Amino acid sequence: MTRRDALRLLPVSFSLTMLAQNNAPRPFKVDIPQATLNRILARVKSTRLPDRLDAPDWRYGANWNYMKSLAEYWITQFDWKKAQANLNRYPQFIARVDDYDIHFYHVKGRGPKPLPLILTHGWPGSVFEFLEAIGPLSDPARHGGSAEDAFDIIVPSIPGFGFSSKPKQPIGPPTTARLWHSLMTSLLGYSRFGAQGGDWGNAITLALAREFPQSIVGIHLNATGGAAPAGDLSDEERAWQQTAAAYRTQELDYFNEQQHKPGTVAFALYDNPIGTAGWIVEKFKIWSDSANDIESVFSKDQILTNVMIYLVTDTVATAVWFYRGALDDRAAPIRGKLETPTGFASFPGEMPSLNPPRSFLERNFNLVQYTKMPKGGHFACLEQPKLFVDDVRSFFRKVRL
Repeated sequence: MTRRDALRLLPVSFSLTMLAQNNAPRPFKVDIPQATLNRILARVKSTRLPDRLDAPDWRYGANWNYMKSLAEYWITQFDWKKAQANLNRYPQFIARVDDYDIHFYHVKGRGPKPLPLILTHGWPGSVFEFLEAIGPLSDPARHGGSAEDAFDIIVPSIPGFGFSSKPKQPIGPPTTARLWHSLMTSLLGYSRFGAQGGDWGNAITLALAREFPQSIVGIHLNATGGAAPAGDLSDEERAWQQTAAAYRTQELDYFNEQQHKPGTVAFALYDNPIGTAGWIVEKFKIWSDSANDIESVFSKDQILTNVMIYLVTDTVATAVWFYRGALDDRAAPIRGKLETPTGFASFPGEMPSLNPPRSFLERNFNLVQYTKMPKGGHFACLEQPKLFVDDVRSFFRKVRL
């Protein structure tokens, strides 16, 4: 007799209890074997750098001088054990959701009525992006805020990224949104919650709001895309379209390759720590508000922690699959304005194609809050955690139950 057949013979209430217990979140801590770390470090030490393109900036891609200094720091100074302890600062769990083991942080808020809030990363980021926001959002009184603004914080790793299990074939935002909804409602017991995201987190957050509007209190975005309708555009919208088109021509070759040929990218990056770092670091530089100095925004420790999450979990290839998943795993065509209350934080260093003008957002969203940020870029929370936290608090203050 199969397990399913056995469950059919049990009373319904007892069967559901057993299933809930089997799917209950299990405590998790990052604990990477030393052999894995030794293998990665040996690869870094043995890598020969390519011929140097003579340029002081990043016009040709990953800057040779910076990558050389990063490799040297990786070998001589970077401490994964310290980074791992930092990742383990807050409670983490693994839960079975449909066919996936989902890794997530879950930190209960300290306040009279914490609002559940799920924060979703993108590529080439990770849950590490949100680490500095977890404390201030879950326990605002301890960080100079009001306990009234407390959140229960949930930060999951997308399947194929980091410590979640890997899909057997590419999945995209619609499937991930359904997984997030099941995680939040069925496993964690939240009937209504807020959602936040940028990059792929933006697409997943929008899919949540469109597919499960009854569950979503509001959404906060720090990036979103879309095409402005043909016709009577404002001067600002026309300028945005032109700037976004020029940017896509210059900077989105990586997107086309990852979406159409993810298997090829996987062979180039897999078991190649310096190659993976170069592929990721260049995006951290170009997409951030870092001017001429990447380390004005990110330390080498932050960069290497994020890169190592991909390497120690062997997910550099499966994370790239998500781009193909966004092509194959599509939701129904979007029609009409999204009525879910929406907040948008416009960071000046964001990709132009993901930073539309306010008029575009008002046409397509129920825009409750729009903030022009003084600094920051695509990796909003990692770059400017205080600005990010303040804006999230401000928006959800307007839509809390």
